[in-house]
Amino acid sequence: MNTTAHAEPGDVRDNILATGQRLMAGKGYSAVGLNEILSAAGVPKGSFYHYFGSKDAFGEALLDSYFVDYLADIDATLAQPGMTMAQRLLSYFETWQRTQSFYDCQGKCLAVKMAAEVADLSEAMRLSIKRGIDGIVSRLAGAIDAGVAEGSLTIVGDANTAASSLYQLWLGASLVVKTQRSTAPFDMAMTTTRQILHLSPA
Repeated sequence: MNTTAHAEPGDVRDNILATGQRLMAGKGYSAVGLNEILSAAGVPKGSFYHYFGSKDAFGEALLDSYFVDYLADIDATLAQPGMTMAQRLLSYFETWQRTQSFYDCQGKCLAVKMAAEVADLSEAMRLSIKRGIDGIVSRLAGAIDAGVAEGSLTIVGDANTAASSLYQLWLGASLVVKTQRSTAPFDMAMTTTRQILHLSPA
């Protein structure tokens, strides 16, 4: 049965993207074919090409959509009421630890899964990931500056360098977690995060 017959165009597109995000976060970009995405989404191939000119164009749209949601989540985390900025930053990395593990991440670990794989496959996808990472680092840097101003944390050097170091630390830890099938690298990353921000041990 054609499940798109009475669906709004935006709903069809969003359904294809959400399905692709879930599948690719689990298997990777290259291992997931269009037929698998379309079968899981319940839409015909014609619908796919109505919205996306190619698989790479779909990958770029998928990453752009993922980072829009991801950055909105960061903004919400870093604006939680009743907390210092240091506490909000730790909350962000605690959420990372919960959602980026080697268990089923329900599409939330897409950037970690795809970053190394697609960077050499598609310039458009590489740039999408770069834009997303730049947005993350910018938000972390702003939060670090705010934390320094309010006195809840201190750093050596500038906020952007600290934010970049933290992101790279956690991205690397995510990859090691997947290879070791252990969350111990996240514990080490959290310890180092506290050291960079000059926070007392948990």
